[in-house]
Amino acid sequence: MTPADLSLTVQHAVRRAVDDGALRVDVPPRVKVERARPGGTGEYASSVALTLARPAGRTALDVAEVLKERLQGAPGILAVDITGPGFLNFTLRRDAGGDLVRAVRAAGASYGHGSALAGTVVRFAEVTESRARVVTEVVVRLLRSQGADAGFGGTERIHVLGGGDPLDALGVDAARWSLLRAAPQDRPLDGPPLLVQHERNSLFRVRYAHARVRRLLVNGAQLGVRPEDETAYETAYETAYETAYETDLHASELLGVLGDHPVALLSAARHRAPDRVARHLEATADALLAFQHDVLPLGDEKPSAAHRSRLALAEAAGTVLAGGLSLLGISAPDQI
Repeated sequence: MTPADLSLTVQHAVRRAVDDGALRVDVPPRVKVERARPGGTGEYASSVALTLARPAGRTALDVAEVLKERLQGAPGILAVDITGPGFLNFTLRRDAGGDLVRAVRAAGASYGHGSALAGTVVRFAEVTESRARVVTEVVVRLLRSQGADAGFGGTERIHVLGGGDPLDALGVDAARWSLLRAAPQDRPLDGPPLLVQHERNSLFRVRYAHARVRRLLVNGAQLGVRPEDETAYETAYETAYETAYETDLHASELLGVLGDHPVALLSAARHRAPDRVARHLEATADALLAFQHDVLPLGDEKPSAAHRSRLALAEAAGTVLAGGLSLLGISAPDQI
Protein backbone atom coordinates (compact mmCIF):
# COMPACT_ATOMS: atom_id res chain seq x y z
CA MET A 1 0.00 0.00 0.00
CA THR A 2 1.38 3.38 -1.07
CA PRO A 3 0.87 6.67 0.79
CA ALA A 4 -1.65 7.62 -1.92
CA ASP A 5 -3.59 4.40 -1.21
CA LEU A 6 -3.58 5.07 2.52
CA SER A 7 -4.65 8.70 2.05
CA LEU A 8 -7.67 7.59 0.00
CA THR A 9 -8.53 4.88 2.52
CA VAL A 10 -8.61 7.39 5.38
CA GLN A 11 -10.62 9.83 3.27
CA HIS A 12 -13.17 7.06 2.59
CA ALA A 13 -13.40 6.41 6.34
CA VAL A 14 -14.21 10.09 6.92
CA ARG A 15 -16.86 9.96 4.20
CA ARG A 16 -18.47 6.87 5.73
CA ALA A 17 -18.51 8.52 9.16
CA VAL A 18 -20.24 11.56 7.64
CA ASP A 19 -22.73 9.39 5.72
CA ASP A 20 -23.55 7.45 8.88
CA GLY A 21 -24.07 10.64 10.87
CA ALA A 22 -21.18 9.87 13.23
CA LEU A 23 -19.39 13.08 12.18
CA ARG A 24 -20.79 16.34 10.90
CA VAL A 25 -17.98 17.85 8.90
CA ASP A 26 -17.04 18.52 5.29
CA VAL A 27 -15.07 15.62 3.84
CA PRO A 28 -11.55 16.94 3.13
CA PRO A 29 -10.48 16.84 -0.55
CA ARG A 30 -7.37 14.91 0.52
CA VAL A 31 -5.92 13.51 3.73
CA LYS A 32 -2.24 13.95 4.52
CA VAL A 33 -0.34 10.91 5.73
CA GLU A 34 3.36 10.80 6.53
CA ARG A 35 5.96 8.42 7.81
CA ALA A 36 5.58 7.77 11.53
CA ARG A 37 8.16 9.65 13.53
CA PRO A 38 10.75 7.90 15.71
CA GLY A 39 9.06 6.44 18.76
CA GLY A 40 5.70 6.30 16.99
CA THR A 41 3.61 3.25 16.16
CA GLY A 42 3.43 1.62 12.72
CA GLU A 43 4.76 2.91 9.42
CA TYR A 44 2.49 5.90 8.78
CA ALA A 45 0.54 8.50 10.75
CA SER A 46 -2.15 11.12 10.09
CA SER A 47 -3.33 14.16 12.02
CA VAL A 48 -6.72 14.22 10.28
CA ALA A 49 -8.61 13.75 13.58
CA LEU A 50 -6.98 16.89 15.01
CA THR A 51 -7.93 18.81 11.86
CA LEU A 52 -11.58 17.71 12.01
CA ALA A 53 -12.06 18.06 15.76
CA ARG A 54 -13.01 21.74 15.86
CA PRO A 55 -15.53 21.70 12.94
CA ALA A 56 -17.00 18.47 14.33
CA GLY A 57 -17.41 19.98 17.80
CA ARG A 58 -15.67 16.95 19.27
CA THR A 59 -12.31 16.23 20.84
CA ALA A 60 -9.60 14.92 18.54
CA LEU A 61 -9.56 11.66 20.51
CA ASP A 62 -13.31 11.23 19.91
CA VAL A 63 -12.87 11.83 16.18
CA ALA A 64 -9.91 9.44 16.08
CA GLU A 65 -12.00 6.70 17.71
CA VAL A 66 -14.78 7.21 15.15
CA LEU A 67 -12.31 6.89 12.29
CA LYS A 68 -10.44 3.98 13.87
CA GLU A 69 -13.68 1.97 14.00
CA ARG A 70 -14.11 2.47 10.26
CA LEU A 71 -10.48 1.81 9.37
CA GLN A 72 -9.90 -1.45 11.21
CA GLY A 73 -9.89 -4.32 8.77
CA ALA A 74 -9.66 -2.02 5.73
CA PRO A 75 -7.66 -3.45 2.81
CA GLY A 76 -3.96 -2.95 3.41
CA ILE A 77 -4.20 -2.02 7.08
CA LEU A 78 -3.06 -4.49 9.70
CA ALA A 79 -3.60 -2.27 12.75
CA VAL A 80 -4.73 1.25 13.69
CA ASP A 81 -3.49 2.89 16.90
CA ILE A 82 -4.29 6.26 18.44
CA THR A 83 -1.40 8.13 20.02
CA GLY A 84 -0.93 11.50 21.68
CA PRO A 85 -3.81 13.96 21.42
CA GLY A 86 -5.43 12.04 18.54
CA PHE A 87 -2.92 10.97 15.92
CA LEU A 88 -3.89 7.91 13.87
CA ASN A 89 -1.00 5.47 13.38
CA PHE A 90 -1.10 2.71 10.78
CA THR A 91 0.62 -0.64 10.56
CA LEU A 92 0.31 -1.92 7.00
CA ARG A 93 0.20 -5.41 5.57
CA ARG A 94 1.18 -6.77 2.20
CA ASP A 95 -0.95 -7.93 -0.70
CA ALA A 96 -4.12 -6.29 0.56
CA GLY A 97 -5.36 -5.86 -3.01
CA GLY A 98 -5.01 -9.58 -3.62
CA ASP A 99 -6.89 -10.33 -0.40
CA LEU A 100 -9.76 -8.07 -1.44
CA VAL A 101 -9.99 -9.54 -4.92
CA ARG A 102 -9.98 -13.05 -3.46
CA ALA A 103 -12.78 -12.06 -1.07
CA VAL A 104 -14.91 -10.76 -3.95
CA ARG A 105 -14.18 -13.82 -6.07
CA ALA A 106 -15.11 -16.18 -3.23
CA ALA A 107 -18.37 -14.39 -2.41
CA GLY A 108 -19.43 -13.52 -5.95
CA ALA A 109 -22.60 -11.42 -6.13
CA SER A 110 -23.01 -11.92 -2.36
CA TYR A 111 -19.88 -9.90 -1.58
CA GLY A 112 -20.87 -7.31 1.00
CA HIS A 113 -23.64 -9.42 2.48
CA GLY A 114 -23.25 -10.13 6.18
CA SER A 115 -24.86 -10.82 9.53
CA ALA A 116 -24.59 -7.42 11.25
CA LEU A 117 -28.40 -7.18 11.52
CA ALA A 118 -28.99 -10.80 12.54
CA GLY A 119 -31.76 -10.91 15.14
CA THR A 120 -33.44 -7.77 13.77
CA VAL A 121 -37.06 -8.31 12.73
CA VAL A 122 -38.73 -5.78 10.43
CA ARG A 123 -42.23 -6.01 8.99
CA PHE A 124 -43.46 -3.42 6.50
CA ALA A 125 -47.04 -2.51 5.70
CA GLU A 126 -48.28 -3.46 2.24
CA VAL A 127 -48.15 -0.45 -0.09
CA THR A 128 -49.67 0.24 -3.50
CA GLU A 129 -48.07 3.54 -4.58
CA SER A 130 -45.43 2.67 -7.17
CA ARG A 131 -42.39 4.37 -5.70
CA ALA A 132 -43.07 3.29 -2.12
CA ARG A 133 -43.61 -0.25 -3.36
CA VAL A 134 -40.28 -0.38 -5.24
CA VAL A 135 -38.31 1.28 -2.42
CA THR A 136 -39.79 -1.02 0.23
CA GLU A 137 -39.10 -4.10 -1.86
CA VAL A 138 -35.42 -3.13 -2.23
CA VAL A 139 -35.09 -2.22 1.45
CA VAL A 140 -36.36 -5.70 2.35
CA ARG A 141 -33.63 -7.20 0.13
CA LEU A 142 -30.99 -4.99 1.73
CA LEU A 143 -32.08 -5.90 5.25
CA ARG A 144 -32.02 -9.59 4.39
CA SER A 145 -28.55 -9.19 2.85
CA GLN A 146 -27.34 -8.09 6.30
CA GLY A 147 -28.97 -10.96 8.17
CA ALA A 148 -32.24 -9.29 9.23
CA ASP A 149 -35.59 -11.07 9.19
CA ALA A 150 -37.46 -8.65 6.92
CA GLY A 151 -40.75 -8.91 5.10
CA PHE A 152 -44.30 -7.66 4.94
CA GLY A 153 -47.31 -7.86 7.22
CA GLY A 154 -46.51 -5.13 9.75
CA THR A 155 -47.17 -1.43 10.20
CA GLU A 156 -43.78 0.16 9.46
CA ARG A 157 -43.84 2.38 6.40
CA ILE A 158 -41.20 4.00 4.25
CA HIS A 159 -42.18 7.57 3.49
CA VAL A 160 -41.16 8.86 0.07
CA LEU A 161 -42.25 11.77 -2.07
CA GLY A 162 -44.55 11.00 -4.96
CA GLY A 163 -43.72 11.45 -8.59
CA GLY A 164 -46.11 9.43 -10.69
CA ASP A 165 -45.70 5.95 -12.11
CA PRO A 166 -42.86 5.88 -14.69
CA LEU A 167 -42.68 2.11 -15.03
CA ASP A 168 -44.62 1.83 -18.28
CA ALA A 169 -43.06 4.87 -19.98
CA LEU A 170 -39.40 4.14 -19.19
CA GLY A 171 -39.11 0.38 -18.94
CA VAL A 172 -38.15 -1.50 -15.82
CA ASP A 173 -34.45 -0.64 -15.47
CA ALA A 174 -34.63 3.10 -16.10
CA ALA A 175 -37.83 3.42 -14.07
CA ARG A 176 -36.34 1.66 -11.06
CA TRP A 177 -33.18 3.79 -11.22
CA SER A 178 -35.32 6.91 -11.42
CA LEU A 179 -37.17 5.91 -8.26
CA LEU A 180 -34.23 4.48 -6.29
CA ARG A 181 -31.33 6.80 -7.15
CA ALA A 182 -33.06 9.81 -5.61
CA ALA A 183 -33.14 10.01 -1.82
CA PRO A 184 -36.61 9.42 -0.30
CA GLN A 185 -36.98 13.13 0.49
CA ASP A 186 -36.25 14.04 -3.16
CA ARG A 187 -38.36 13.63 -6.25
CA PRO A 188 -37.50 10.80 -8.68
CA LEU A 189 -34.93 11.53 -11.37
CA ASP A 190 -36.22 12.89 -14.64
CA GLY A 191 -36.98 9.84 -16.76
CA PRO A 192 -36.14 10.63 -20.43
CA PRO A 193 -32.42 11.40 -19.81
CA LEU A 194 -32.06 7.90 -18.34
CA LEU A 195 -32.79 6.44 -21.79
CA VAL A 196 -29.88 8.29 -23.42
CA GLN A 197 -26.53 6.50 -23.74
CA HIS A 198 -24.34 9.32 -22.47
CA GLU A 199 -21.80 9.71 -19.67
CA ARG A 200 -24.11 12.24 -17.99
CA ASN A 201 -26.61 9.40 -17.54
CA SER A 202 -25.63 7.77 -14.24
CA LEU A 203 -27.52 4.54 -15.01
CA PHE A 204 -25.75 4.24 -18.36
CA ARG A 205 -22.33 4.73 -16.71
CA VAL A 206 -22.96 1.98 -14.18
CA ARG A 207 -24.26 -0.55 -16.71
CA TYR A 208 -21.62 0.44 -19.27
CA ALA A 209 -18.87 -0.10 -16.69
CA HIS A 210 -20.14 -3.63 -16.11
CA ALA A 211 -20.22 -4.26 -19.86
CA ARG A 212 -16.64 -2.94 -20.17
CA VAL A 213 -15.46 -5.48 -17.60
CA ARG A 214 -17.06 -8.29 -19.60
CA ARG A 215 -15.32 -7.03 -22.76
CA LEU A 216 -11.97 -6.76 -20.95
CA LEU A 217 -12.27 -10.39 -19.90
CA VAL A 218 -13.00 -11.44 -23.50
CA ASN A 219 -10.16 -9.34 -24.91
CA GLY A 220 -7.83 -10.59 -22.19
CA ALA A 221 -8.56 -14.20 -23.06
CA GLN A 222 -7.74 -13.45 -26.70
CA LEU A 223 -4.36 -12.08 -25.58
CA GLY A 224 -3.72 -14.98 -23.23
CA VAL A 225 -4.30 -12.82 -20.14
CA ARG A 226 -6.63 -14.24 -17.52
CA PRO A 227 -7.45 -12.88 -14.05
CA GLU A 228 -4.91 -13.78 -11.40
CA ASP A 229 -5.34 -12.57 -7.83
CA GLU A 230 -2.33 -14.31 -6.33
CA THR A 231 0.12 -11.69 -7.55
CA ALA A 232 1.13 -9.24 -4.83
CA TYR A 233 -0.30 -5.84 -5.75
CA GLU A 234 2.36 -4.21 -3.60
CA THR A 235 5.11 -5.41 -5.98
CA ALA A 236 3.32 -3.98 -9.00
CA TYR A 237 2.75 -0.67 -7.21
CA GLU A 238 6.36 -0.37 -6.04
CA THR A 239 7.69 -1.10 -9.53
CA ALA A 240 5.46 1.36 -11.35
CA TYR A 241 4.86 3.97 -8.67
CA GLU A 242 7.26 6.71 -9.78
CA THR A 243 6.76 6.24 -13.53
CA ALA A 244 3.00 5.63 -13.59
CA TYR A 245 1.59 7.43 -10.58
CA GLU A 246 -1.80 8.03 -12.18
CA THR A 247 -2.21 4.30 -12.87
CA ASP A 248 -1.50 3.52 -9.22
CA LEU A 249 -3.94 6.17 -8.12
CA HIS A 250 -6.71 4.70 -10.28
CA ALA A 251 -6.07 1.20 -8.94
CA SER A 252 -6.03 2.57 -5.41
CA GLU A 253 -9.33 4.39 -5.92
CA LEU A 254 -10.94 1.23 -7.31
CA LEU A 255 -9.65 -0.89 -4.43
CA GLY A 256 -10.99 1.72 -2.04
CA VAL A 257 -14.55 1.70 -3.38
CA LEU A 258 -14.61 -2.11 -3.58
CA GLY A 259 -13.48 -2.25 0.03
CA ASP A 260 -16.28 0.20 0.92
CA HIS A 261 -18.99 -1.98 -0.65
CA PRO A 262 -19.91 -3.99 2.50
CA VAL A 263 -20.18 -0.77 4.51
CA ALA A 264 -22.33 0.85 1.80
CA LEU A 265 -24.78 -2.08 1.84
CA LEU A 266 -25.00 -2.13 5.62
CA SER A 267 -25.51 1.64 5.76
CA ALA A 268 -28.25 1.45 3.10
CA ALA A 269 -30.01 -1.29 5.05
CA ARG A 270 -29.82 0.51 8.38
CA HIS A 271 -31.04 3.81 6.98
CA ARG A 272 -33.65 2.26 4.63
CA ALA A 273 -31.88 4.14 1.83
CA PRO A 274 -31.40 2.32 -1.51
CA ASP A 275 -30.04 5.55 -2.97
CA ARG A 276 -26.83 4.88 -1.01
CA VAL A 277 -26.33 1.70 -3.00
CA ALA A 278 -26.97 3.52 -6.28
CA ARG A 279 -24.47 6.26 -5.39
CA HIS A 280 -21.88 3.68 -4.40
CA LEU A 281 -22.36 1.88 -7.73
CA GLU A 282 -21.75 5.19 -9.50
CA ALA A 283 -18.49 5.64 -7.59
CA THR A 284 -17.47 2.07 -8.45
CA ALA A 285 -18.28 2.60 -12.12
CA ASP A 286 -16.35 5.86 -12.28
CA ALA A 287 -13.31 4.29 -10.62
CA LEU A 288 -13.43 1.30 -13.00
CA LEU A 289 -13.79 3.48 -16.09
CA ALA A 290 -10.73 5.50 -15.02
CA PHE A 291 -8.76 2.31 -14.37
CA GLN A 292 -9.77 0.31 -17.48
CA HIS A 293 -7.19 1.76 -19.85
CA ASP A 294 -4.28 0.24 -17.93
CA VAL A 295 -5.65 -3.28 -17.54
CA LEU A 296 -4.45 -5.04 -20.71
CA PRO A 297 -1.16 -4.80 -22.64
CA LEU A 298 -0.88 -1.89 -25.07
CA GLY A 299 1.06 -1.89 -28.32
CA ASP A 300 4.13 -4.12 -28.10
CA GLU A 301 3.79 -4.56 -24.36
CA LYS A 302 4.08 -8.20 -23.28
CA PRO A 303 1.43 -9.77 -21.00
CA SER A 304 2.67 -9.95 -17.44
CA ALA A 305 1.60 -10.83 -13.91
CA ALA A 306 0.69 -7.17 -13.43
CA HIS A 307 -1.84 -7.39 -16.27
CA ARG A 308 -3.36 -10.51 -14.76
CA SER A 309 -3.66 -8.78 -11.41
CA ARG A 310 -5.27 -5.71 -12.96
CA LEU A 311 -7.72 -7.88 -14.87
CA ALA A 312 -8.61 -9.65 -11.63
CA LEU A 313 -9.27 -6.28 -10.02
CA ALA A 314 -11.48 -5.22 -12.94
CA GLU A 315 -13.33 -8.54 -12.73
CA ALA A 316 -13.98 -7.90 -9.03
CA ALA A 317 -15.42 -4.47 -9.89
CA GLY A 318 -17.76 -6.11 -12.41
CA THR A 319 -18.91 -8.56 -9.75
CA VAL A 320 -19.70 -5.72 -7.34
CA LEU A 321 -21.57 -3.78 -10.03
CA ALA A 322 -23.65 -6.81 -10.99
CA GLY A 323 -24.41 -7.67 -7.36
CA GLY A 324 -25.43 -4.12 -6.51
CA LEU A 325 -27.66 -3.75 -9.56
CA SER A 326 -29.28 -7.07 -8.71
CA LEU A 327 -30.19 -5.80 -5.23
CA LEU A 328 -31.85 -2.82 -6.91
CA GLY A 329 -33.72 -5.11 -9.31
CA ILE A 330 -31.85 -3.72 -12.34
CA SER A 331 -30.20 -5.83 -15.04
CA ALA A 332 -26.45 -5.82 -15.72
CA PRO A 333 -26.01 -6.48 -19.47
CA ASP A 334 -22.81 -7.94 -20.88
CA GLN A 335 -23.00 -5.62 -23.88
CA ILE A 336 -24.26 -2.09 -24.40
